[in-house]
Amino acid sequence: MIIEIFTLFPEMFNVPLQASILGRAIERGLLQINLHNIRDYAIDRHSTVDDYAYGGGPGMVLKPEPLFQAVDSVLGKNPKCPIVLLTPQGNVFKQSIAVRFSKMDKIAFICGHYEGFDERIREHLATEELSIGDYVLTGGELPAMVVVDAVARLKEGVLGSEESASTDSHFSGLLQYPQYTRPPDFRGWKVPEILLSGNHGAVAKWRQEQSLKRTLKRRPDLHPERPSSDKSD
Repeated sequence: MIIEIFTLFPEMFNVPLQASILGRAIERGLLQINLHNIRDYAIDRHSTVDDYAYGGGPGMVLKPEPLFQAVDSVLGKNPKCPIVLLTPQGNVFKQSIAVRFSKMDKIAFICGHYEGFDERIREHLATEELSIGDYVLTGGELPAMVVVDAVARLKEGVLGSEESASTDSHFSGLLQYPQYTRPPDFRGWKVPEILLSGNHGAVAKWRQEQSLKRTLKRRPDLHPERPSSDKSD
């Protein structure tokens, strides 16, 4: 999978892309991430990428020329892959979107900064807009890292176990069941006996029940059988 990231601060990605699961996926050739500095595509000698907003107002707005030039240079005039704008105004990112992205061979992300984007970037360059939540960050770099991580771990071979992703919270629409490891008794808090029984069928049933119960209690809006107004256990 190839991921193209357009950003004003490519150095922010250095450590996340070298560490842990993402770093190993890149080393093994399962993932290729290319960083493109938007400022390199500015059209004036001062490398200007932002300007004041027409009509007045606080902050600076990202200019269209550098971003269009960057995308045209990297992806061509008629890109075949999605171009995702990271913005608080976008659709909220969720697991189903991560699954959809993970099936693609290439995807591009544009990280915003300053007060926002020239609207022509939204209308004529981006193919979709994403937000990672109802709050505002200083730029789109952190949201891009979140989305890339969520997508990359779904690619075959990236995780150590092929079953790991399928048991995550939200993968099936439910929150994950409680997990335990050794010791079986810690400060008097014991692991449920069913998990020590060796009865795989009973364990699977218990986990499903716990997922349903936890989802209903913590995220009733996700529960497949109960209305979101019902908060009971």
